[in-house]
Amino acid sequence: MDRRKMIKNVGGATAVTALGASFSNLYANGSGNSKLKGNIHHSVCRWVYSDIPLDKLATACIDMGIKAIDLLDEKDWAFVNKAGLKCSMGNVTDYGIPKGFNRLEYHEKLISDYTSIIPRAAAAGVQNLICFSGNSAGQSDNDGLINCAIGLRKIMPVAEKHGVNIIMELLNTNMHEDYQCNKTSWGAALCEMVGSERFKLLYDIFHMQIMEGNIIDTINKYSKYIGHIHTGGVPGRHDIDETQELYYPAIMRAIVKTGYKGYVAHEYFSLQENKLEALRNGVLICDV
Repeated sequence: MDRRKMIKNVGGATAVTALGASFSNLYANGSGNSKLKGNIHHSVCRWVYSDIPLDKLATACIDMGIKAIDLLDEKDWAFVNKAGLKCSMGNVTDYGIPKGFNRLEYHEKLISDYTSIIPRAAAAGVQNLICFSGNSAGQSDNDGLINCAIGLRKIMPVAEKHGVNIIMELLNTNMHEDYQCNKTSWGAALCEMVGSERFKLLYDIFHMQIMEGNIIDTINKYSKYIGHIHTGGVPGRHDIDETQELYYPAIMRAIVKTGYKGYVAHEYFSLQENKLEALRNGVLICDV
């Protein structure tokens, strides 16, 4: 199930829990960008709020102190720049998640798509472009690593020339069945094989809690390979408050301690009626 299909299935949930409300009140002692500490560079994933017009979302982001919007198509890059925000992660190819660099038969199109868009991303101030391993389809993890490295090495000179990062997302195989880049150790090995500072991992906390847990230790161990971060509550990718099993303030403090300077993009479906207020709560929870 891809991001766009998922929001159609779960985006209508509006239940509010008492625990969530009490947690929101705890952190509701300040709002707006003047109240944030600045240690976390907040972003928000566009697809989770696709039912909200982009101009309204941008205005809300500025009010909350969010610096960027994540996972935007090229057609929206200029708009967010004009609004005073950044695109913290750009979409590239129409192949989606299942067709990635781990299959040689997809390389021609992927290499063409990325080498074409990288200069345009740089010109638009988009420093990160997302990529995917793709599904294994019976292929071994070792062969997947080799194939990904072969393809990615062909686009890295262009990325390095233009100062653009290529970021591969870690995903869980409960939601994205057969996806190959599903463990941080596998992604780190790929970073070593690609051998470029412009290739990093998107460490999605929601996905990696499901696949391997041990979030803080993993962030500490693999911090040099992490170029982007997504949040989300477990279970269900819902609010990152006390209704779920992760304690985000501690995770954020660990991230700051590693010296991480990239974006933390919020990617969760709120169970609260007011989705933008729920986003503000998430920002305040992560403001450490």
